Amino acid sequence: MPSSPTRHLLGELYRIATEAVNPGPALEARLRLLELARPPWILALGKAAAPMAAAATAVLGEQGLEPAGGLIVSPRADPPPHPAFAVVAGDHPEPGAGSLAAADALGRVTDRIGPDDEVWVLLSGGTSSLIGAPEPGISPSDLTALYALLLGSGLDITAMNRIRKRFSRWGGGKLARALAPARVRCYVVSDVIGDDLASIGSGPCVPDPATASEVRRMLEAAALWERIPPAARELVSAAEAGKTAETPKPGDEAFARVTLEVIASNRLALEAAAARAAAEGLAPEIVAAPLAGEAATAGATLAAVLLQHCGHSGPSQPRRRCLIWGGETTVTLGAAPSGLGGRCQELALAAAGVLDGALPGVALLAAGTDGRDGPTDAAGAIVDGTTWRAAAAAGRDPSRDLRAHDAYRSLDAAGALLRPGLTGTNVMDVVVGIC
Repeated sequence: MPSSPTRHLLGELYRIATEAVNPGPALEARLRLLELARPPWILALGKAAAPMAAAATAVLGEQGLEPAGGLIVSPRADPPPHPAFAVVAGDHPEPGAGSLAAADALGRVTDRIGPDDEVWVLLSGGTSSLIGAPEPGISPSDLTALYALLLGSGLDITAMNRIRKRFSRWGGGKLARALAPARVRCYVVSDVIGDDLASIGSGPCVPDPATASEVRRMLEAAALWERIPPAARELVSAAEAGKTAETPKPGDEAFARVTLEVIASNRLALEAAAARAAAEGLAPEIVAAPLAGEAATAGATLAAVLLQHCGHSGPSQPRRRCLIWGGETTVTLGAAPSGLGGRCQELALAAAGVLDGALPGVALLAAGTDGRDGPTDAAGAIVDGTTWRAAAAAGRDPSRDLRAHDAYRSLDAAGALLRPGLTGTNVMDVVVGIC
């Protein structure tokens, strides 16, 4: 897709949105309010772990302090900001050997933390997979198979996290239990709608509200109960029967000295994009309903809404309009092999089909705020009225690619992919439409 003023503007709105939720500056502002009696331990976990650890180290340095020790678990093993940190690269979006190593490293660090120590847990999206290791009795391959089933089930991120924390070594308050009775301050970059702390990163420092029976019912409702590994079914059944302990629940002593605070969220990103759109002379509207549901269905719906708004412009309304959505869609893969892409790319390709032939100046961006959509090098895509036919002219069949969940190849052929690189934050997805 050739560069255009509209495409450039959409890319700029994406940049502004992700910069507004840059976890480093947000964390620094919060930590400067603390009065420290002794150096804290720092556990930075998630896609934003590296910049959050750097921010914490900088604030400590301003007070002449250094970390007591710590761990950074992120998608890449970049050099740490201080030699006190161990660094492990976990696996995402499904746990693997790196995740197991990260979970073990976390165990070694928690064993060194004393009851009178202070710990800063710097948490961001992706933690569930990056430290994804199984509970005793479940093999790593079982956990990987379980995560793969959940990712292709069509369940939203909140439901997936409620289920997978049951089977993970550190989710559902288990990290807080391991750290108790140390003082724990948890600073969170939210990647879920409503900023549900029990869902973000599978809630390692938050009570688990879901009982084993509720987890079973969710799996049954998604037709997954009989498909998950037998060891996983046995773990749930044993907790239901009272043969093994439940996950830590509200009121547990593990949380007596734990505080939690959200420092960045999807809403902040949307508001920043809207403010910049207004400064550019557009009339922005943040759509209240969260972005959710099947990606392809959402893409077609959002494109139709955008076209409807374009058609409603008149003498009493601004001609340049901007609609902004935030949230996270899902992709149900089914049993057939799937192609290459992610939820934002699938949404964008479906939108391109509806926008086909639309007038110049009408375009839509769909992208993950972390800079990576699915197992690809793209955050998402920017599509307009020429994208669909450009993919076809390049030899792709966009209809087939959409059905095969192979959106990347059509969008790449059309020159529509957005490749900003990893942003260092993760607050779900943004969709911006301009006309």
